[in-house]
Amino acid sequence: MHPAPAFLETDLDRLTALVAETGLALIIGAGPDGPLCAHAPVLFGDGRLRFHLSAANPLARVLTDSARALAVVTGPQAYVSPDWYGLEDQVPTWNYLSAEIEGPVRRLDRAQAADLLDALSAVFEARLAPKPPWTRDKMTPGRFEAMLGGITAFEVVPDRMRGVRKLSQNKPAAAQTALAEALEAQGGPSARLAALIRDDLT
Repeated sequence: MHPAPAFLETDLDRLTALVAETGLALIIGAGPDGPLCAHAPVLFGDGRLRFHLSAANPLARVLTDSARALAVVTGPQAYVSPDWYGLEDQVPTWNYLSAEIEGPVRRLDRAQAADLLDALSAVFEARLAPKPPWTRDKMTPGRFEAMLGGITAFEVVPDRMRGVRKLSQNKPAAAQTALAEALEAQGGPSARLAALIRDDLT
């Protein structure tokens, strides 16, 4: 978490939207020899974050019921050159969005794990329209059920949620506008950050 108060994000709607848009989180838990982490697709809704890991993942073995987990979602990000501000005596930095979701873990049973996989595929297949959505009905009978044994699914009911919205909002408006123009010229995720900077300025 960035220590500067200017960059602290506590708007739950914006944090939830970032998690939904990104769909992938770094899950962190405490192992016997130190921290463990793994990337996992996530769904966040109804006050809970759901995800699954390979059952062979060491993190899956330490995320027992009542253990705590931290999920970190990173959104658009880009390097910022000090030249872009049009100000003297600036230094390079990085602008980015992130969300941190923390709380106790509960393991999901087999039926709940299947429901999670169905929900994940429905959400992310919908983004591929007009492609016809994939569903597990396309699999050989019994194959999905066999593969289901290879994962462990979890939910976290957050008791702490916050994030970082670092968009050079500690700079004068003219410098932010100049930065947005430079980021737009870079394209890709940089252009997404530029749009967010412009939104904040309006």
